[in-house]
Order: sequence, then C-alpha cells, then structure tokens
Amino acid sequence: MHAEPADITDGKKAAPARPGIRETFVRAAGAAVAALEQLAGGLGTAAVALAVLLWLVLAAVTVPLGIGLLMAPRVLRALHSLAGRERARLGRWGPEVIGPGPAPTRLRLALVDTTTRRELRWLVRHATLGFLLGLFGVLLPLMAVRDGLFPAYWQLMPKDTNSTSLGFDPAQSWPDALAVSLLGLGWIAIILGLTPGMARLQAAPGRRLLSAGPDVDLSLRVAELTATRAAALDAHATELRRIERSLHDGTQNRIVTVTVLLGAARRMVARDPAGADELLERAQGAAEQALAELREVARGILPPVLADRGLAGALSGLAASCAVPCRIDVDAPARCAASVEATAYFVVAEALTNIAKHSQADHATVTVRSRGGLLQLTVTDDGRGGADEEGGSGLTGIRRRIAALDGTLALTSPKGGPTTLEVELPCGL
Repeated sequence: MHAEPADITDGKKAAPARPGIRETFVRAAGAAVAALEQLAGGLGTAAVALAVLLWLVLAAVTVPLGIGLLMAPRVLRALHSLAGRERARLGRWGPEVIGPGPAPTRLRLALVDTTTRRELRWLVRHATLGFLLGLFGVLLPLMAVRDGLFPAYWQLMPKDTNSTSLGFDPAQSWPDALAVSLLGLGWIAIILGLTPGMARLQAAPGRRLLSAGPDVDLSLRVAELTATRAAALDAHATELRRIERSLHDGTQNRIVTVTVLLGAARRMVARDPAGADELLERAQGAAEQALAELREVARGILPPVLADRGLAGALSGLAASCAVPCRIDVDAPARCAASVEATAYFVVAEALTNIAKHSQADHATVTVRSRGGLLQLTVTDDGRGGADEEGGSGLTGIRRRIAALDGTLALTSPKGGPTTLEVELPCGL
C-alpha cells in the first residue's frame, strides 16, 4: 500500500491563480475599447445637448419679447426626446435606465415638473462635462496613433511642423522622433488606465438624473413591460401552433403515405415485382416531398442563410425569390443579435409576401441601416396602398414580433399608395 501524500496546505484552500500579464492586458484593452465606444457615443448626444442648451438659453432670453414663449414647447420636446435617446444609449452599455412617464411640453407645467427639472440638470452637465469627456475619448486614440507612428513618417513632414500632438518643436533627429513615439505609448497607457473611469463619469449624470425618481409612479412602465411580455408569449405560442400545423398537416401525412406504400410494396414484391417497383417509386417521391417540407419548416424556425451569409445575404435571397422586383440596400457593418436579425428577416419576408399578394406593385425597396444601436428597417412599394392591420394581412403578427424585442413599427399606406413600413429594433438583444 502507498501512503497518501500529506496536504501541504494544512486544510487551507489553495489561492486562486493570478491572471498573467497577457490576460490582464487583453482584459484592459477590451475595457478601454468599450469605454472609447461609450465616450464617442456620448459625444454625439453631448453635441446635441449643447445645441439644445443654447436653444434653451435663447428661448429664455427672448421670453420678454414673446419669442421664447413660442419656442418653449419645441425646446421642451427636443429636451425630452434627447433624454429618451440618452436613456436608450445608457441601457445598451449597462443596466436599463427606466424613465418616468411622458413629461409636459407646456411651459407652465414644465416649470413645476420634477422630471423636466432633472432633465435640465442633466442637460447642463452632459453638454459641458460630458462633451469634454467625449471629445477626449475621440482625440486620445488619434493622438496615440499620430505620436506612436511618428518615427515612420517624420522625415516626410515639412520642417516647421510640430513634432507631437501637444505642439512641441519640430524633430531634428532620430532621437527626437523616438522620443515622440514614447509620448504615443504614454497616450496608450492613459487610454488603458483612464478611459473606463471617464466613460463612467460621463454616464453618471444620466443614470442618476434621467432614471425615475422615488416619487415617480412606475405603474405605466410596468404595464407596458407586462403587455410586451404577453405579446412575446402570444407570438411564441402562435409560432409553435404554425410549426405544429405544418408538421401535422404536411410532413406527417407524407411520412404516413411513405409507410403505407412501403408496406404494400413489401407484400407485393413476391407476386407482382413491377407493381412493387411502382409503389417504391411513389414512396420515394413522397419521402422527398416530406424532406422538402421539413426543410421549409426548419427555415421558418431560423433560416440557416442568416448564419451563413448574414442579414444582407439573407435579404438578397428573399428579394430574388419575390414575385415583385425588389431592391435591397443594407448598410449594417456590425452583426446584431441572432434574435434581432431573425426578426428583421421575418418582417421583410412577411412584408414582401404581402406586397406580392395584395399591393399590385411594380417595384419594392428594402432599406436597412444600423445607427445608434438601432437596426432601422424600411420596406416601401409603389402599389395601391390601403394596407389595413385589421384586415388579416399579417401586420398584427409583425407588430407582435417587433414588440417582443421592444422595437417600434410605423405604417404609412394611404389609398393609392405608396406604402411604407418602418421598423426599429434594438441591436443588442
């Protein structure tokens, strides 16, 4: 017998292994890249916030002349819209920022409204500190590249050009150029070390001031989420019933036919080989039809073309098979979540089916854009118009699919056309 080795830890758990230098750097680089994306996105809303703030100051100054009173509703609508956009942006980079109900746009009500006052405080901070932080988040990578690669191009620059992003004197020798590259490494160190904190500092006012306060009734938001969840469950149940009906009415009958034909052929093979061969041929045809129907059902669950060719390729396939000539214009460089792309695919498929069946259109266009964390989808046709969501055209199912992802749908279809279907889906779900 062999004695068990003694436990050198004396009953204590071994300390977890510390991450290596490579893992630490990769983690820090990933956090820095995400922080730079947040800061750049925040710069966009901060620039708009600065414009709204200047507009607000102009309205306040011109109130004695009466002009400010006329501008006040529009300024307040712009403020509330920008605050909603910032809530959506913050929700993509962290916990969802649940806002209060609709804020007033009348000046007298807005002056005493808690939500409006909180949004004004956020506007001032985001238009100033948030703008500066976002600007630094955009400039830091540019300065790191400019200074870090300076030795590669410094001899090509005019003699009176400054050496660094900070405006130092022109480089006169290779040691000067290499010293500039060290400054580029310093910028990289600042990016790795400080940008995550800068992103949190930029987002802090929005998370604190744009969220619903303790005195806000969230019953409307809860009711909205409950309705969305119910719509998602209803859409899921409808999809299951569709799949079950397709399998039961189509594929199952084909397989039963195959089984019956194979049994009959087995019994006839001895006494009537020619008849048995005919039955086997029919069974083979029924089996091929069953396989084709199974493939069709599988495509209806999640089209494989989405994984193989992406959303642009999948939509091009839909356009190619559409009875109405259709043009596809996709500008979505980044892939969205699979559920979002699948919903976009089914929306376009259902819309093109409706166009082919009901619109009498000569041409259709599908436009897809990825902007600000949203997948924007537009389907237009030059048909007769008059699309009715209550008329059994499939629009109700489309709306439920979109609502399940907290998306929005807008339909414009006057009599005589054209018809435009506009959909927005959050990309990160």
